[in-house]
Amino acid sequence: MYRELFSTNMGWRSRLYIPHFDQPGFIQLITIRLNDAVPQALIEQWKSELSWDKKIAAGDLRRTALRKRIEKCEDAGHGACLLRDDRVASIVEEAILHFDGKRYRILAWCVMPTHVHVIVELWENFSLNQILHSWKSYTAHQLNKVLNRSGIFWFREYHDRYIRNDQHLADAVEYVENNPVKAGLVRTKQQWKRSSFGYRNAGK
Repeated sequence: MYRELFSTNMGWRSRLYIPHFDQPGFIQLITIRLNDAVPQALIEQWKSELSWDKKIAAGDLRRTALRKRIEKCEDAGHGACLLRDDRVASIVEEAILHFDGKRYRILAWCVMPTHVHVIVELWENFSLNQILHSWKSYTAHQLNKVLNRSGIFWFREYHDRYIRNDQHLADAVEYVENNPVKAGLVRTKQQWKRSSFGYRNAGK
């Protein structure tokens, strides 16, 4: 079903501290987070501890170590946790699904209190950067109105990981849908409403 990535040079670009892969026809695990979810000072501290270098290669283990620390911090629920509000979470979920089957294919998602995971298959004519910009700009505008606030809503950067094969895809879907359980927010996946698992099992 899923083709392997034959050339690791295809579609790579870099911005800030994360390299991004943007290639039509591939499946990506995307994570976007609220602007206050992970304090930038904490990230800078971790980078110092990891002897960070701006020229670190995409496969350097220090990138993996930094990402794991960020994920743990995201799950800890720092900041205002605005996505905990069901009105907010529903707007984000609807925005992600709005063009499903038209511009891209959504395979799994989960809206957490501080961040959002999405597994998306990229199609021709719509880059990952365009898709993310659409989601973030639309939802930021709508959510600031709903919450009667102003200012930056989403953190500028995002994390993406291309899916290598069917097993990797299955593991990624489980990771995304089980995130609320791992974070200690619920005991079972069935109890979390704003996810692909909750969507599929609504009313059961």
